[in-house]
Amino acid sequence: MRESLGRLLAIAAGMGFLAGAMPALAHHAFAAEYDADQPFDLTGIVTKARWTNPHSWLYFDVKGADGSVTNWGVEFGAPNNLEDSGLKKTDLQAGTKVHILGYRSKNGGPFGYSVTLTLDDGRTFKTGGAQDAPARTALNYSGDGA
Repeated sequence: MRESLGRLLAIAAGMGFLAGAMPALAHHAFAAEYDADQPFDLTGIVTKARWTNPHSWLYFDVKGADGSVTNWGVEFGAPNNLEDSGLKKTDLQAGTKVHILGYRSKNGGPFGYSVTLTLDDGRTFKTGGAQDAPARTALNYSGDGA
């Protein structure tokens, strides 16, 4: 009887752990929020960087061909992952020029998922953390820039 109760508790605990992990997996799904068929290649000037868990965000102004300015927001991975790759929040002060390769949000607004960020000094960082996000490089980009 005691052995059966122990097994039942172990099974219940395991199921609880798995059930708790499912929302975390869903939360990090690239495909739920971003469109792999809408890559972008944007250059702009940082207006704000938010180093927050579980995802950091970068906001930057992009000047259009007509001279209009659009403030874009792109999702990055977790701050500790960014810093492990060598990118610090101090690298992204307001006024810093950035080049972002990523994918547009499904909502159609000026939001997206950043795969890589290149600073004006030439340093490039992997910024995304979603396991199901497609890879992006300048070599596999073909699009109109937004």
